[in-house]
Amino acid sequence: MQVPFTKSIESNYMISVSNIKKVFGGYSLFEGVSFNINLKDRIGLAGVNGAGKSTLLKIMAGELEPDLGRIIIPPDVTIGYLPQEKFISSDLTVFNEAMQAFKFIDSYKNEIEKIHRKLESKDNNSDKEYSKLIDRLGFLDATLNIYSPDQLSGNAEKYLMGLGFKRQELFRPMVEFSLGWQMRVEIAKLLLLKPTVLLLDEPTNHLDIESIQWVEDFLISYSGAVIVVSHDRTLLDNITNRTIEISNGRIYDYKAAYSEYFLLREERELHLQATYNNQQREINDVQRFIERFRYKASKAKQVQSRVKQLDRMDKLELDNLDRSTIHFSFPPAPHSGKVTLDGKNISKQYGDSVILDSIDFEILKGEKVAFLGRNGEGKSTLAKIIAGSIPFTGNLNVGYQVITGYFAQDQADMLDTELTVFETIDNVAVGDIRKRINSILGAFLFQGDDINKKVKVLSGGEKSRLSLALLLLQPSNLLLLDEPTNHLDLRSKDILKNALLQFDGTLVIVSHDRDFLQGLTNRLYEFKNKGIKEFRGDIELFLEDRKLESLKELESNEKSANITKNKNTENKTNWKNKKEQDKKVRKLKSEISRLEKIISNHEFFLNSINEKLAFPEKNEEEIKSGDLYKQHDNVNTELNDAFGAWEKKQHELDSMEDR
Repeated sequence: MQVPFTKSIESNYMISVSNIKKVFGGYSLFEGVSFNINLKDRIGLAGVNGAGKSTLLKIMAGELEPDLGRIIIPPDVTIGYLPQEKFISSDLTVFNEAMQAFKFIDSYKNEIEKIHRKLESKDNNSDKEYSKLIDRLGFLDATLNIYSPDQLSGNAEKYLMGLGFKRQELFRPMVEFSLGWQMRVEIAKLLLLKPTVLLLDEPTNHLDIESIQWVEDFLISYSGAVIVVSHDRTLLDNITNRTIEISNGRIYDYKAAYSEYFLLREERELHLQATYNNQQREINDVQRFIERFRYKASKAKQVQSRVKQLDRMDKLELDNLDRSTIHFSFPPAPHSGKVTLDGKNISKQYGDSVILDSIDFEILKGEKVAFLGRNGEGKSTLAKIIAGSIPFTGNLNVGYQVITGYFAQDQADMLDTELTVFETIDNVAVGDIRKRINSILGAFLFQGDDINKKVKVLSGGEKSRLSLALLLLQPSNLLLLDEPTNHLDLRSKDILKNALLQFDGTLVIVSHDRDFLQGLTNRLYEFKNKGIKEFRGDIELFLEDRKLESLKELESNEKSANITKNKNTENKTNWKNKKEQDKKVRKLKSEISRLEKIISNHEFFLNSINEKLAFPEKNEEEIKSGDLYKQHDNVNTELNDAFGAWEKKQHELDSMEDR
């Protein structure tokens, strides 16, 4: 996070990233990276883990120096940078720490007073010095006007509460909060500064769903540019209008949000592959001609012409695309009774702090249930109670022959760091499954020498994958997963979600990933105020319902506060309802339009694949390898999914317009 240096900007200026190269340990992470950033850009940085997304953000923020190239930033542009993790040490309260973002204001005010005193003694200033003082004074005044000193306290409180803090928590010391909550204060400080460019590296890692929505709404209406690295596909789709992909050291710039970028990338790769194949055939034909007639004097002129043709040819190269991703399915669930879990009067407290107070819940065989709520409301606590890892009061009946597979939020930290990857699995595997250890590890991207690595040298993502692999070693009929997608890239999350959709047992999942949860669960428990509340439906319906509930609460408060102005309040409420309705209709229409584009693109791809299959003699290699059939199945599946989503959205729109 940089010291403020800003003023109002009217033009669509650009920051220029020019020919950037970065090398780590002799390996070129990326090179020749160039692009411009416009004032209103909303850019998502895409790429597999390790592609260099975080490194590029650090270079743009001035935290790292590039080995080649430069970042050109105009003097009136400020950069605000949020890293994934940050060491935080503060003895202040949450509110006072947030207000540290504005500690520069007092020094600016003191400087203004000094300049005024100097200007009053004009005779002692040269014309050049006088002009500099006037310019500096104008800058300082403009900056203070932007930050509206009289509104600082109110904004700080609003931002902190938007990020999930309760009002009474604002005056507790920072040291009483976990790193995740302290990072929320860092987010608030960054947003309060209003930099012209926000660089955000996984900003939702420590946020619950309500706080993610608040950040999302804030970024959508933000006046500056935003560049974000995130594994939250919904966030990327909702806030970005441009995607820059880092792949094998190069970048590809798409004027589209993530889901559309993904389709455009597939289209680019198909086109590039076809062009490459055509060029390779042409090269082979020319080379065969050269070899055949190289030693015939009568063909010397033609041979020389072909050699020059090859030399002049701008030869295409295919990117060595990293398509590695975990791929697995859960074993069939063993038979169990109808009731999986039955909890009565479950309570838990740590010291004097009550987390859960006499809650009741029931989960039946085959249900897929999500635990939702703000951080600290007891989701992980109940998961630990169900897993039998912490004591509690109350009665929890686990159903007949229920076998639990548990993935804790800190599961990776429970691994023995001195064991190798292979030993970690081998120590747990029993019976015939020992013969499948290598194939299981391979499904989670541990291949070759990787299986002999010690756990202590693995990355966070590798530890998470290894922990997930352990779940496969013993068939279970109750999967209890606490934030399983942390550290997984988007493709790996899709594979995990598909495996969970195919799982025929009972699922209980704690997650703040909206896209991951969508369509995965059919019932929710919302954790709030030491209790839980059941909601039947998936995450999409829940979020829509919560917005309506919030609006009703707002209306109720307004009517109570203005009981003498019933008529005006009613009109205002009707206007707000209509505004909310219109907003939802616009959002639905936008989503339907986006899905129609996706369907159109899928149909185009499917037709092109069908054309290739219709002429097997021309596409012999692709057909023999099975690539065309795989592409056909994948595109057809995605097309059906898109149609299903379109029908659902269209039905919602029709229902709303009929009201």
